[in-house]
Amino acid sequence: MAARHAELRPAVERIRSRRELVKAKADAEALSGAGDPELAALAREELAAIVPRLKELGEALRRDLLPQDPDSSKSVYLELRAGAGGDESALFAAELLRMYSRFAEGRGWKVSVIELSKTGLKGVKQGVLAIEGSGAYGWLRFEGGVHRVQRVPATEASGRIHTSTVTVAIMAEVEEEEIKIDPKDLRVDTFRAGGAGGQNVNKVETAIRITHIPSGVVVACQEERSQGQNRLRAMSVLASRLAAASKEKAFSAQAEARRVQVGTGDRSEKIRTYNFPQNRLTEHRLEESWHNLPLIMEGELGTVLEALRRAEEDRLLGGETG
Repeated sequence: MAARHAELRPAVERIRSRRELVKAKADAEALSGAGDPELAALAREELAAIVPRLKELGEALRRDLLPQDPDSSKSVYLELRAGAGGDESALFAAELLRMYSRFAEGRGWKVSVIELSKTGLKGVKQGVLAIEGSGAYGWLRFEGGVHRVQRVPATEASGRIHTSTVTVAIMAEVEEEEIKIDPKDLRVDTFRAGGAGGQNVNKVETAIRITHIPSGVVVACQEERSQGQNRLRAMSVLASRLAAASKEKAFSAQAEARRVQVGTGDRSEKIRTYNFPQNRLTEHRLEESWHNLPLIMEGELGTVLEALRRAEEDRLLGGETG
């Protein structure tokens, strides 16, 4: 109830403001025809300021009343995988992981690493973040897809620009109870956290790997301190992945939401390009670019995400009137 109240508060405040402006407009219109020329001129000046403000409030209220994704207020699991481009792809995956972490922390959300498979060059082959905070899914839901990077790798001696890709999947967090998982459909394996052959390998098998046999979905978690905590977190990720797949199936012929988001990782499949030589981020779905790439990579991603959110609202408003 409190969350719903907070969600509706901006719309309620706008409705109150609009009522006040409508009354002020009526008063100004009445005075604009007054016999006193000075008073009439002041009223017309006030009207000129009120009319655009009323139009702006009306547009904002239409957006407030658009149907909301039921998952918008939820926390998310964000998964990254290195795609085409070898070591350079893994290095960029690590940078994207940092970018999303900094963006989330800047909004006061809690960020936890659930799974992380590193490379020897400080890269990331695969990583899963839990981003906990009200509205996380609403902000990040459009990030799923292939992210392409164009730059000269640090290991490139000839200065040639390379193109690599990283795939991102966004899954709203769901409670295990929200989606029915039959324990008989699960294979649970335990292993030592830290990875095979590493110097920091635990002597106790606290890490968990859960395989959902019917779908083939595999979830691993080794970042928590106990086997029980890792199991709870892994089950939460599994439930979210299965819910995402079920949701996608309801809207399209595709059976796997993560496959739709992630694609093949091929360089030609992309939602966004990060062009470092030109200091440019291009959002292909919007056909719009930003030229502040270093700041964006530091987590200043809000303007891009807001543009995507606004484009979706425009699409819904267009459908409403079309």
